Amino acid sequence: MPLIVNKEKYVVTARVNRPESRNAVNFELMSKLEELLDQLENDNETRLFILTGTGDSFISGGDLREFHGMDKADDAKIMTGRMLNILERIEKLPFWTLAVINGYAYGGGWETMLVFDFRVAVKDAKIGFTQGKFYLPPGWGGIQRLKNSVNLSLAMFWLASQKVISALEAKEAGIIHDVFNNEDLQSKTDQLKKNLTLNDRTFIKYLKQSLRSENQLDEIEPFSQFWESSEHIERVEKFLKKK
Repeated sequence: MPLIVNKEKYVVTARVNRPESRNAVNFELMSKLEELLDQLENDNETRLFILTGTGDSFISGGDLREFHGMDKADDAKIMTGRMLNILERIEKLPFWTLAVINGYAYGGGWETMLVFDFRVAVKDAKIGFTQGKFYLPPGWGGIQRLKNSVNLSLAMFWLASQKVISALEAKEAGIIHDVFNNEDLQSKTDQLKKNLTLNDRTFIKYLKQSLRSENQLDEIEPFSQFWESSEHIERVEKFLKKK
């Protein structure tokens, strides 16, 4: 099974499970991701989607053994267009998304992680901008997302030099939000689940939409509506009783 899916209250966790290829993306995995997205896009309960990997890899890129059989540009267009669509669908989900980088994220692996709202990694993780070693540029939307995540000069250097960076370097650059010791990954992820699912889909969807707005006045009406909600009132009353 190339993708193991676990569902619990408010949280769906998908684990890439292709250890024989260090969790490289192939057509079967694409199909499983598309099936999962069909479900998530019609799910009104989920508040958090997590993607991680098995073993010591998150995603090691595209499966070169399988994809190398495609020697025509038109075939490559179909493959990369399909993966672009998958990543764009993840990016547009109306709830929080979290990439848990449990190990190596090379090539298409870092392109995949950049579509997630939040990204955390184990201390031993490595991020490899390695497509150039195969005379390929990023093809899953990574160029645009990378230049929007770090300064242009740094993005160019990483891609031009096929740079492999540590999780701590990635955090310093701003493409990883937090780094955990390997033994703490589960407990830290569990705490993140709790924090990120505290509020309902209405609240999450509003934050995701408003963060893309540039008009401060757009915040007045929604803030006022949340202010008078029973959920806000109950939480404040509970807080005040503790004082």
